[in-house]
Parts: sequence; structure tokens; C-alpha cells
Amino acid sequence: MKNLWSDSEAEKYSDSLLQLRVYSSRLLGRNPDLVLHGGGNTSVKITEKDIFGEDEEILYVKGSGWDLGDIEAEGFAPVRLKVLQHMATLDQLSDSDMVRLQRAAMTNPYAPNPSVEAVLHAIIPFAFVDHTHADAVVTITNTPGGEERIREIYGDRVLIVPYVMPGFILAKTIYEMTRSVDWSQYDGMVLLHHGVFTFDNDAGKSYEKMIDIVSLAEDYLQAQGATTASDCKAQDTDLITLARIRKQVAEKRDCAVYVLADSSKPACAFASLENVDSIAGRGPLTPDHIIRTKQLPLIVPEKTENAQALVDAYADEYRAYFDRHAGANQVCLDPAPRWAVWKDRGLLAFGASLKEAGIIADINRHTIKAIQQAEKLGGWVALPEKDLFDMEYWELEQAKLKKSSSAPEFQGKVALVTGAASGIGHACVEMLLEKGAAVAAIDINPAITTQFDSAAVLGIGCDVSDSAALKQAVEKTVQRFGGLDILVSNAGIFTANETIEDMSAQTWQLSMDINLTSHQRLMQYCIPYL
Repeated sequence: MKNLWSDSEAEKYSDSLLQLRVYSSRLLGRNPDLVLHGGGNTSVKITEKDIFGEDEEILYVKGSGWDLGDIEAEGFAPVRLKVLQHMATLDQLSDSDMVRLQRAAMTNPYAPNPSVEAVLHAIIPFAFVDHTHADAVVTITNTPGGEERIREIYGDRVLIVPYVMPGFILAKTIYEMTRSVDWSQYDGMVLLHHGVFTFDNDAGKSYEKMIDIVSLAEDYLQAQGATTASDCKAQDTDLITLARIRKQVAEKRDCAVYVLADSSKPACAFASLENVDSIAGRGPLTPDHIIRTKQLPLIVPEKTENAQALVDAYADEYRAYFDRHAGANQVCLDPAPRWAVWKDRGLLAFGASLKEAGIIADINRHTIKAIQQAEKLGGWVALPEKDLFDMEYWELEQAKLKKSSSAPEFQGKVALVTGAASGIGHACVEMLLEKGAAVAAIDINPAITTQFDSAAVLGIGCDVSDSAALKQAVEKTVQRFGGLDILVSNAGIFTANETIEDMSAQTWQLSMDINLTSHQRLMQYCIPYL
């Protein structure tokens, strides 16, 4: 793994430990092999003057809802260090009480909630603490004898911590493990099935330790021949089946969803593995992912005639999983899958928004690589089902998914608009975007491909009088978003003002082709997906 630290860049922040913390946090957060979409956390301990002019140690720790890749100074929650350290001495502490006490100990009431790992950061006696979910390290721990492999790689350089739930339980476990330990003997900690911590009083050295620890794991995987599949029986996506699967998943989730289909070579190669049913069904790369992906994917046969039965069976199994582990006051989440392995075709990611679907697709790409690497080391071994359930239904994790505002009216919907480059068509695209839809904007003007600055718009240059091109445009829409819900057949022309006796056959035919026939053809191509 490449070390991206720049002394000249870091020097710009030499007068502010918090800004230096921002800089090194972004270096970690922008490497998807270390953290993905809000994963991981970092902190810095700073001595500041309180309102009475007295010195007070403050832990600035990543706030909930912030992503390390683009975090700002205001993304760190300032918490009184002494309070957090005292919390670690308690015998028991509920999740809700931990959150309440952390919030009460903040020096800025407008800052975000501190990370659930704030207490753990507080008891590590170094100024800078970095925590990632490094793929290579977690992959090795997710194998038979994973702990022994970690010892083989690092020797006494790292403290090895068995898996326990994040939050207070993890902080308390490490507090008890290290009460008589000299922290300076370690370069970091490896949390089995979870991730890596590094620490130092120098931001650059803590970052360097992280890169070094992860690089050793990557080198180990390479030396062990832990590779991924390359053979791929590439096939075109069955768009009708894709749209039917989307419809069934949306029904189970009780909201419209987008589907991002990944038919890349790595995705297709994974989906073509003979044992893909088994290895894909053992659990996520790290338990932190389960709130995004659920425990298991939907397995879709190469050819399926009954999408409803397929998704119904998945939902039934999910409810059974809930019944096996639920407590008295827990309520089952929706039973819809969040991703799927489509045999010999690739992967699918389902999201109520394009952002959510994109996050899940990213997690999938990292997960399938890790699974295959672990298989080369003796087998992919995720956490037991009960541990995964506890993480999925942990109130502090579920809080990450809750939104303060309701979803836009058309979120999850896919619209297709013809004549979208100007006038009524352009206005329709803007309105649909404003209401949350993803839109295929079709127009004969080639500028349509770049006219809308939004990832939710697929601009397609197309002459609607060309039936083959029109059919292809509809297929591109379904391929991109997973289906079709709304059709605005708007394209039309106003020919020269001529009397019937003066109108040429060519003008008449052009008017009929665009103003009549193209609408019939468009409906013909769209209806199978609606």
C-alpha cells in the first residue's frame, strides 16, 4: 500500500493539531482498501483552555455521519477526555447511556455525536489514533486460524483483540486487557473480524504505522497465492428479468429501488464460481457492513422464470433469521435483499437511492475479492450468525441509517423523457430530478449527453424516428437503473405550415414518424419493463 503522506503538505497545518488530524484522516478515508463510506474513525487529543482559563484535555473524535475521505474540522466532536476515560472504568454501561454521557461531556453542543469508539480512543495514551477496516487485514482474520496468521505476520508488534461488539463493550475489553501493559511496545492493534488501530504522538508516524501494517498483510496474501478468479462466462444482462427482480425487491422493501448491475470481469468471474452459493452466503467482510448489505445476498440462477418466488424465499429466510435471534422488544426490519449474485452474469446492488445502491456496489466489490482471497487461505469464515444479528440490530448502528426528513416523492423511481434537451421535455427532467427520480433524458441533440450535471441523469442522443436506436435507448435506461416506472413521451416536431395539397410526401412521413409512430414504438419498448 502506497504511503501518501507529504511533509510539505503536512507543514501547512503545523500550527493546528486539529487541521493536521483532518489532513491525515483524509489520507486514510480516500483509500477504499482502508475504509468505505463512513467506516473507520480517527481522533486527536488536544490541551485547550476552558472558559475559566484552565487547561483541559479534549478528545476530538470523528463525529457520526461524517466520512473520513472529506471530513472537515467541524466533523470532529470535542469531548472531555477525563470523562471518557472514567467511563471505561465502569462495570456496565448501556448503549443509550454511553451516547448520553458522551454528548453531555462535549464542549460544543452543536458538534455531531462522537463516534461509538470514543471511549476506546480516549484510553489509548497517544495523541493521534487511527482506526480502519483494512481489507487485507480483515480478510486474513476471516480465515481458519486467522489469529495465528496475524501472529505470524506481526509477531509482538500488535495487540490482538478477539471480536466483541463495538462501543463500550470493546472499549471495556481493551481497557481490562491493557491495564498493566506498556502501550509503547505496540505499533497498533488488530481487532479480529473488525479492523486495525494505530497510534502515535506524531500524526505522520501513526499514519505510517497503518500503511506498514496493512502492507505486510497485502504482502502476505500475495506470498500465499491468495488471488481472485479471472475466468468469466460473460453474458448480456437479461433486462426483463432484471426489471422483474427489481419490482419484487421493491415490494418487499415497501419502496421503489434502483438496481446497479455489475457485469465487470471481477463480478462475472465471482458469479461464475462453482461454489458461489456457499461462499457468498457466509457473511460480510466486516460486521460494520451488515447494516448496508444484510447478512446474505440473494442468489439468482443464471436463468430464472419466477422472480417473485425467488425474492419471496429470501424474505422468508430473513424472517426466520430474525425469529432465531430477536429479543422481546425488537422489530423485524424489511426482509428485502440489498445485493444479489446473479450466477454467470455478475452482481446486483439494490438501493432506495442511487447513493445507497452505489455504496452497496462498492462494498460488494471489496467483499468478493476478500472472499476469494480467504478461500485460498483455507476458507472464508465470517462471524457467527448471532454476532452478525446483534450488529445489524444494534441501536447505534441502525441510527446511522435513519433520516430526519422523508424521502422525495419519486425517490427510487426511474423516468424516461424524450425531447429532453429543451422546452417542456427539459422542464420535465428538472422537475423529476427535483422530486428524487433518476431520469433517462433522450433527445436528437447530441449535447443531451452532458446537458444535465447530475449522476441521476442518463443523457442519450437518439432520433426517436429510428426504431432500433429508440429500443436501444430504452434498454440502456433499464441497464443503468434496473427498470422503468415513468414515461414522458414528449418528442415532437411542428412542420412547415402547408396545406394538404401542397405538403410533400416526405414532410408528411416525417411528421407521422415522429409525432405518431415514435410514440407507439416507445410504448411498445417500454411496457415490458413498466
